[in-house]
Amino acid sequence: MRRSKILYVPFWATYVFLYLPIVVLVVMSFNSGKSAYTYEGFSLKWYGELAADERVQTGVVNTLIVAAGSTAIATVLGTLLAVGLVRHTRSKALDALALMPAVLPDLVLAIGLLLFYGLIQMTLGLYSVMLSHALFSMAFVAAVVRTRLVGADSSLEEASRDLGAGPVSTFVRITLPQLTPGIVAGALLAFTLSLDEFVIAFFTIGNAEPTLPIVIYSMIRFGVTPKINALAAILLLVSFTAVIAGQRLTKIGESRAQD
Repeated sequence: MRRSKILYVPFWATYVFLYLPIVVLVVMSFNSGKSAYTYEGFSLKWYGELAADERVQTGVVNTLIVAAGSTAIATVLGTLLAVGLVRHTRSKALDALALMPAVLPDLVLAIGLLLFYGLIQMTLGLYSVMLSHALFSMAFVAAVVRTRLVGADSSLEEASRDLGAGPVSTFVRITLPQLTPGIVAGALLAFTLSLDEFVIAFFTIGNAEPTLPIVIYSMIRFGVTPKINALAAILLLVSFTAVIAGQRLTKIGESRAQD
């Protein structure tokens, strides 16, 4: 039975609606004019101005520091949390509690973290943003790794323990290789979430040098320019590259797990 071609109309219309603004943004980033809405010719000058902008350079460095640190923390804690929830503590209440930071509105989480830091008299800075990002990213990592762990073969772990291996040795040699694809995917997700997160960083950074999303916010308050389009295009390229790299690493991890 042949499918009617009209059924593909909403499918392609959805893709056009999602990706056409991105295509327009990338094209306008190469605009030679100052207007963000009128294309006047091809030029790379806005990318050159970005490279010379000290605010953008500082924002990029701070964002990478926060994203790398929060990803490392979230990946370790999220993986351990997933193992604990699946292998040691079966509780729907604990599952819901562990995943709550992922579903809470960013504004609520940001205000709560700001009040908590004030309560413990913690000085705000990049490290407070890093811890904050690790908190909500950990829930996403745990969810991804948990899904992978549920489908893993637990009989290998049982055989390892029966043969005299301890819990740590079993985790490192048996469980961890099986979870590698999920850990890589969770780490990638945590990195991308931290890379462009604005609300929590805005509330918890204090008087420290801003991250890149905060820099973009300060720039866009005076109107959208091709310079902002160029910066957004670079972020898009970084995210795209991270996704491709994550897929490749995931395939490698799956192949090794099967071997």
